[in-house]
Amino acid sequence: MVVGSVSRGCQVVVIGAGPGGYVAAIRLAQLGKDVILVEKNPTLGGVCLNVGCIPSKALIHASELAHEAQHAENMGISVKDVTVDLPKMVAWKDGIVERLTSGVAYLCKQAGVEVVHGAAEFVSDRKIVVASDDDRVEIEFEQAVIATGSRPMALDGFPHDGEQIIGSSEALSLQSIPDRLVIIGAGYIGLELGTVYAKLGSEVSIVEFLPKVVPDLDPEVGKALMRQLKKLKVTLHLSHRAESFEPGKPSIVITRGPNDEELRLEADVVMMSVGRVPNVEGLGLEAAGVTTDEKGFITVNEKMQTRAPRIYAIGDVVGGALLAHKAFQEAKVAADVITGEPAAFDNVVPAVIYTDPEVAWVGMGEVEAKAVGHNVVTGTFPFKASGRAMSLDSTDGFVKAIADADTKQLLGIIAVGRGVSEFIGEATLALEMGAFLEDVALTIHPHPTMSEALQEAIEGALGQAVHMVNK
Repeated sequence: MVVGSVSRGCQVVVIGAGPGGYVAAIRLAQLGKDVILVEKNPTLGGVCLNVGCIPSKALIHASELAHEAQHAENMGISVKDVTVDLPKMVAWKDGIVERLTSGVAYLCKQAGVEVVHGAAEFVSDRKIVVASDDDRVEIEFEQAVIATGSRPMALDGFPHDGEQIIGSSEALSLQSIPDRLVIIGAGYIGLELGTVYAKLGSEVSIVEFLPKVVPDLDPEVGKALMRQLKKLKVTLHLSHRAESFEPGKPSIVITRGPNDEELRLEADVVMMSVGRVPNVEGLGLEAAGVTTDEKGFITVNEKMQTRAPRIYAIGDVVGGALLAHKAFQEAKVAADVITGEPAAFDNVVPAVIYTDPEVAWVGMGEVEAKAVGHNVVTGTFPFKASGRAMSLDSTDGFVKAIADADTKQLLGIIAVGRGVSEFIGEATLALEMGAFLEDVALTIHPHPTMSEALQEAIEGALGQAVHMVNK
């Protein structure tokens, strides 16, 4: 019940304290602005920090450790009776989340950012109302940044109850390992968490409407992922439509295959992972003059400005790649523009899927490069030829370089393998700087490392490979 109402004022109000929002608020405060950060949840950090990027990677690491302990016989290591205490694992994960969310709150306080908790709604393009159980705050502002993020998409026939039908948030906090886990959707979240529970001992089935996994990436990426899913005994039902759910013990997921045949899958838990939608409901965007596209995402220009001159939007709520690091950069662009600095979002954005093996990419793929008119040359170095990969007993995967055959300018990198997320930043830097193949080929990489596969792939594109046969 609302017990009070107050009016406030600031130069910039930021709505949403996820990766985009808190970075925008801190950067604006650093640049001398009086900032209020509004967050409807009790903790800062948004989906990424609380129920997304960070906690999922903690469970991915823990499940990988358990799996490796049970499958190291070929290295002369035999570990008997490995047990997994899932509640203790989840508590460890929660401890990481708590330290990081409290760290964000500390950084905001040190930067002079005031935090107001509650749900924000625009009254005009100069005022919002923030409502909570305790009070109602009216905030007048000169400029605003919308960073309200996204949420999982619902699917008809699968009512979310948080127990039998869950989302990725609940999957990160289960207190027991389900015997049979059915995942609807083979996007990166479904693949990552499916891998986690397969390694922890669940019988995992993944239902995917499309005929391929990661269809927008190089075909070899999908093949590598399929090989590992098969090793983990994950059953993948491609070209299948999830139709309905019958609760019970076990529950039944009813799907339809490519020839309209019915497939009934037994499940103790069903996890939904069919996409995400922007959090724009209840924001009062019309009152502020802010427009959205046909999918509900807020429309912005390269300066992160909406149709309302004083209002900016960043992160998942504007669409594109729904990635925290994209939101980080968009936040910095918006902050610079608000404070009068020349800035625009024109960066290449790397992406990573934390499956086993990891998948990382940046820039154009081979098909995309050809489609826009490039005469393409590629070089691929397989990790089965890497001494470091062999020493890690992890030789599945490759690094592929895509370049313009005439100018030799680097256009894109795709990597599949253990730890490739740790060196895709180097490829991103190369693309940002407009590097040519020789720029990377002449850069000495430490040996033995997984990252030297990048140099090897580049040399392959130049026809100068040493540790593999040139095409």
